[in-house]
Amino acid sequence: MSSSDEPADSGPLLTFDRHLVLEQLGGWRGMVDATLPTVAFIVANAIGGLGAGVWGALAVALVVFALRLVRRESVQQAVSGLFAVGVAVAIAAASGQARDFFVFGILRNAVVGVVLVGSVPLRWPLIGVLAEFLAPSHLGSLAAPAGRGWRGRFGQAPRAAAADAPAAAERVPDPVPELHWRQDRRVFRAYAWLTMMWAATFLLKVGVAALLYQHNNVALLGTTSLVLGLPVTAVELAVTLWVVARLHRHRGPAPALS
Repeated sequence: MSSSDEPADSGPLLTFDRHLVLEQLGGWRGMVDATLPTVAFIVANAIGGLGAGVWGALAVALVVFALRLVRRESVQQAVSGLFAVGVAVAIAAASGQARDFFVFGILRNAVVGVVLVGSVPLRWPLIGVLAEFLAPSHLGSLAAPAGRGWRGRFGQAPRAAAADAPAAAERVPDPVPELHWRQDRRVFRAYAWLTMMWAATFLLKVGVAALLYQHNNVALLGTTSLVLGLPVTAVELAVTLWVVARLHRHRGPAPALS
């Protein structure tokens, strides 16, 4: 009787695997790829006007998408980037103004910033939700020196996932923590501050972009979007990973004495 029940008790099929999510994020290369269409739009618009900018951004987005297909890499981020570029160029082409290429990004950043801020008083800071999903702090997996554990999962996730594909179905579920991260005051407070840091950055982008949009300064609008994009995000990620690694040392299991 127990053997007949094994298929039903083998575990739900529709579950989120954080290792697969890390693979789909695309790593640093995915972040760089996301900025290339904007660079193409700025350069082409400065040289040949709005039409050249629109076609340049679309062409680069399609090339990035095609290269990922050829290399059999994750296309999730390329698809989302292609969609965002398509919406941006559609708005700019419909209005006939190059500055409207950035409207979608301004609105998106505003929504993300407001949602991040709102998650803190609800006691579900989104940075904490994401961090605990991708790397639960009670496992202590990111407590290794210099963040080796995180780089092993994030920076090289596609290769690791491909190599371990046969063992994916046999992965043992993570143990349930004795204390939920939202009940640990130190962890919750750290995640709340990290969430507000990310929210402030998104809202800063909105404020700067809205000001330049009103002045119709397309070149400076594009430049600031790049400067406040990948470089600032890299700094925020470094700070976030450093804080999360300290939280893992705080909550993770004590190292075995040899």
